[in-house]
Amino acid sequence: MAGLEPEGAADFADLSQDTVLSRSLRHAIDSGLPVVVVTTPKLAPLVQRWVASADVVVRPDFDAQGRPTPVGMGYSIAAGVSASGDADGWLIMPADMPLLRPSSILAVAAAIEQYPAAFAQYKGRQGHPVGFSPELYSELLDLQGDEGARRILARYPSQAVELDDPGILVDVDTVEDLDRLRSQKV
Repeated sequence: MAGLEPEGAADFADLSQDTVLSRSLRHAIDSGLPVVVVTTPKLAPLVQRWVASADVVVRPDFDAQGRPTPVGMGYSIAAGVSASGDADGWLIMPADMPLLRPSSILAVAAAIEQYPAAFAQYKGRQGHPVGFSPELYSELLDLQGDEGARRILARYPSQAVELDDPGILVDVDTVEDLDRLRSQKV
């Protein structure tokens, strides 16, 4: 499973007749792996343009008592893993990585067949996706907050997958990031 989490307006910004989100999703889909997207109620209809409704996990804004639900990458990862508990493993990638190649996604997926965890690396710098084998299911379900899965990577043997793909490091969080990407005519 490749998981993506759309978070902000930059994900929907134009990128040469495309959006950051749609390009990121297309690359995940082009990998041929199952894709599950964790998102908010507001963004779910947009995501469902590219991914079947059954593969969209909507994290509610409020719980049954009307309290705001906790936010953060850890909760989103746990929700995606919970929705696909029978997967052969999980790859985590933010939805704002439009240059990440499908071949890089597949390389990290192959690594978790041999290691509990793996991550993409370009010239010694860690990027996305980050992958986890089924043996880490319970650990992934326990994630909370903004920490994401860093503590799991630190706790278990993980394999760096050196790739010739600078896109594993390129995320679009700000207008400046988007402008920089547009200037490269991608």
